[in-house]
Amino acid sequence: MKVIVTGGAGFIGSALVRKLVTNSDYEILVIDSLTYASQLLSLEHALEETNLTFSKVDITNFDQVNEEISNFSPDFIFNLAAETHVDRSIDFPEPFIKTNIIGTFNLLQASLIYWSGISEEKKKDFRFLHVSTDEVFGDLDLESTPFTEESKYEPSSPYSASKASSDHLVRAWHRTYNLPVLLTNCSNNYGPFQLYEKLIPLIILKCLRGEKLPIYGSGSQIRDWLYVEDHAEALIRVITKGKIGESYNIGANCEKTNLDLVKEICKIMDEVILEKPKNIKSFLELIIHVDDRPGHDKRYAIDSSKIQDELGWYPSETFDSGLRKTISWFVENSDNIDYEANRIGLRSS
Repeated sequence: MKVIVTGGAGFIGSALVRKLVTNSDYEILVIDSLTYASQLLSLEHALEETNLTFSKVDITNFDQVNEEISNFSPDFIFNLAAETHVDRSIDFPEPFIKTNIIGTFNLLQASLIYWSGISEEKKKDFRFLHVSTDEVFGDLDLESTPFTEESKYEPSSPYSASKASSDHLVRAWHRTYNLPVLLTNCSNNYGPFQLYEKLIPLIILKCLRGEKLPIYGSGSQIRDWLYVEDHAEALIRVITKGKIGESYNIGANCEKTNLDLVKEICKIMDEVILEKPKNIKSFLELIIHVDDRPGHDKRYAIDSSKIQDELGWYPSETFDSGLRKTISWFVENSDNIDYEANRIGLRSS
């Protein structure tokens, strides 16, 4: 089974690759342009395996994408290549339009050309899985039921609008050209190797440095948190067991306000780090509130009953177990993290 993973050096993509590479039945090609959000460190051991190849390719370059797909002859394509940080999309929307919309178009068109030219037997096995976000649905009130696969698209930021656009392209290529696609929308991910602009690693690393822990507004915004390795397992389940043309929501039924999340991180850090920086007694002392960001969504929540009922996927990690694993990884690897290179413009998400 030949598998392409775009964005395979990114946070979620690398977790998927690390899981796939353990199965010798898979021959894997990772496509990644190695932007600031990618790191080969996350694939360090995977790249030692004989069933994994890496190619530096920008999906906004159609000729390169077309050549890679044609030459590799994949059975599966996982598309995880994306610009993902909301704050950056507000400040610099253009890369999000190029990567998330034009890049997805290039992948779909190159996949269609490839798929149209292969044997009927190989066509039956081919799958294109597009990985998206719950943010395409907008936000929820406290009393609203969680997002389902049928929820209306109401994106709020340039990031979520670009992902919504790419979702529509994927569905259009299926309906118009019969390209065998699947689509997933996930909740907020966390885990080892996550980039430091995201909330959980940012808070952990600021604790280690004794820096203030900024929280937007009151911190009452609610997110549903999913451990990244559980997400990777769900993606494999969808591409191997899912129904062509269907979308699947992936979440952990784990809603936390940003403020409660930061407090939980601080409490675990208090247990783990006995000698605290700058003579503080508890990391909770470092919490500060800053001005809210524009268009900040109030609440995300995912209804994962479809993937559970139809494909038998359930998250393996509780939030406490996943968070403790994440904190342990960042504490153990803090000396190897190039935090300074990622500090400029960082804000909590």
